[in-house]
Amino acid sequence: MKAITVRSFGGPEVLVLDDMPLPEPATSQARVRIHAAGVNPVETYIRSGSYARLPELPYTPGFDGAGVIEALGADVEGWQIGQRVWLSGSITGTYAEQAICDISHLHPLPEGISYQQGAALGIPATTAHLALFHRGVAHAGETVLIRGATGSVGTTAVQLAKAAKLRVLATGGTPEGREMVHALGADVVFDHADPSLPSAILDATEGHGVNLIVEMLANINLGSDLPLLSTDGRVIVVGSCGMVEILPRDLMTHNADIRGLMLFSTPSAVVLEARAAINLSLEDGSLKPVVGKEFALAEAGAAHQAISDGGAKGKIVLVS
Repeated sequence: MKAITVRSFGGPEVLVLDDMPLPEPATSQARVRIHAAGVNPVETYIRSGSYARLPELPYTPGFDGAGVIEALGADVEGWQIGQRVWLSGSITGTYAEQAICDISHLHPLPEGISYQQGAALGIPATTAHLALFHRGVAHAGETVLIRGATGSVGTTAVQLAKAAKLRVLATGGTPEGREMVHALGADVVFDHADPSLPSAILDATEGHGVNLIVEMLANINLGSDLPLLSTDGRVIVVGSCGMVEILPRDLMTHNADIRGLMLFSTPSAVVLEARAAINLSLEDGSLKPVVGKEFALAEAGAAHQAISDGGAKGKIVLVS
């Protein structure tokens, strides 16, 4: 089979397509034919060697994917060869034509959801759900601001929030991106480069502020987020690339909270609950993952460069 191999940490050029032996599942595992693999920012950090936890070299990247079960271990029950699945993890890496997965990584993929859409679910959808409902404790009738709503986490968060009957405010960097987010259900969409953005957001809430902010780039936005909060408001930090200066009195004035979220630090029971809820959203049609750019498996380096360049509208995936 073909698979991407990383033999040394570095730039996108270290992602090399190789011939690899076909792996066989252990007794409690499955082998999945990968039709699409999700590309996540964390995979670019790992590849560069800058992430806190690094795999042993060589390795095949990839946590997310979607495809068809091709082989099952002897002790596996409840799954069938030929079944369509999306993956929330992999033992051998999803940047490959075939991947070994633990049974806990498997989730049924509804017929109306493509493999590319299934590959957009693992990290982004789980992160969006946890940000809104676990760390954010959002409930119907509240107003949520989703900063940077055009990416894979943001597009999912917009849909999940609308299905939960929240009022959704969102930001995007391009007219096309803002139009897309509005079509997904956002009530008001702002240009996040507009210098009048803070006053426009407060105007949209009639001066009451927002109950919840899902923040994708805290090192840029956190200081300006805090004055936008309502009483008992919450900011959920999903992403950050550096230091930021804030005025603590903005928190004190609103009895507000800043809460961090890292998927890999979240208790497994909570993650399983989130993924069960995501499955229900797929089945009832309230969540339709948004796929942006598609690259061939051999173009993994270009996909990583696209992640680094930013400006993605939906999920970047590899197809094989």
